Amino acid sequence: MIEGLNKIFESRVRLGIMSVLMVNDWVDFNTLKELLAVTDGNLASHIAGLEKNEFIEVRKEFVGKKPKTSFGASKLGKKAFKEHLTALENLLKKNT
Repeated sequence: MIEGLNKIFESRVRLGIMSVLMVNDWVDFNTLKELLAVTDGNLASHIAGLEKNEFIEVRKEFVGKKPKTSFGASKLGKKAFKEHLTALENLLKKNT
């Protein structure tokens, strides 16, 4: 019944990160932090998990003299997230 659900996306924070990245090309760290209302450390740990699984891409640059880190969903991440959402939809259909 839960076939197709991806354990990586069980966390509400990771689900939120991927949801934001699916509809935006690139989103910077501070914007993600504000949108998801999480701490720096919490966001950083979830970002690391998604990066480890190659579901997101990281872009580091300088804006003026300040470093700026942005994130985008990778092709693999988009595919995995779409499959996860499809599995959730199928689960809901089976239980209605």
